[in-house]
Order: sequence, then C-alpha cells, then structure tokens
Amino acid sequence: MFADNTLTPKEAVRLCALGTMALRPMTYAGLANSIRHFISRITGPSLDVMGVSIELLIYEGLIEAVNGEGMSDDAELVITDKGRAELTSLLKANVRPAATEISKLVVALKFRFLHLLESADRIDQAELLIEMTENELARLDDLCAHHTNNEGYLVVWLQHDIELLESRLDWLKEFQASLAT
Repeated sequence: MFADNTLTPKEAVRLCALGTMALRPMTYAGLANSIRHFISRITGPSLDVMGVSIELLIYEGLIEAVNGEGMSDDAELVITDKGRAELTSLLKANVRPAATEISKLVVALKFRFLHLLESADRIDQAELLIEMTENELARLDDLCAHHTNNEGYLVVWLQHDIELLESRLDWLKEFQASLAT
C-alpha cells in the first residue's frame, strides 16, 4: 500500500482477484478472464494493472487449488482463510482523493465486494467514500471560484462536474443510510 493506506494498482488487481474468489470457486482461466474483463471495463486495457500473478496468490497461500496444480491444468481455485483476511484488509483501504482511473477502479471494487464486509465496516466504507467525494467537491468548488472571471469554458465544465459530484454525494448519503437499517 501507499503511505496514505491507499491501494497500489497491483493491490487493486489483488482485491479484484480475492473478491472474485470469495464469491465462488472458479478455475484458473475463469479467474484470469474475470479479472481481465472487470478491470479493463473500468480502466481500459492496461499492462500496468494486469500484472498480478495468480500463481503468486497461490504461493502466498491466499488462494489454493482444490483439484490440480494451477495454470498448467486449469485447476479449480478457492480462497483460503488467509486470503479472506487479506481481502478484508484491502477492502478497508483508503481511496486516493484524486479522480484517477485507479481510484475509480478501487471504488468500483469496493461496491462490488462491500457486501462481504461486516455491517459496521460497510457503513465505515460508505463514510470514507462520502468524505472522499466531499473533498473532491471542495477542490472543484475552489478551482471554479478561482477561475470565475476567466474566458473560455473551464467554469462551465467545472460546474457540470460539481453537479455530478453533488448528485453522487446525495446518492452516497442515501446509500449509507440504507446500510444502517
């Protein structure tokens, strides 16, 4: 993890792999295809992000083959208790405040696997996403105010982004409230 307890790109892929395995056992090829499909639909194709090794997850004891050896015979894989603990740790990680493709991926992964956390942890993660959105909104509000009298279309574009963030913030607050019931 980065110093601010946010995920590196490889850890985001690890989160995707472990979360996918927590949902159900699957073959080596099935897991590789599932990871590739999900991540490439969020970030677009990227060799930097696709570099996680399923073999490394097996070696680290986070997943294991239940019949076969791994890639060579397309073995069925399951998540281990150690893998579930790692998944929980990755799901609880912070999200980088900047709106990057990796941040977008981490948020999507949190929503995909949030139901795997305990109730209190789900509420905490919703609060983290609310705070992240509020911070991003404050940054854009400040930038928009600074450029109010400038020529061009920056302010109009920023106002559009601000409206999107305000809508997302409202949705996140409703989502968090639904988790508490």
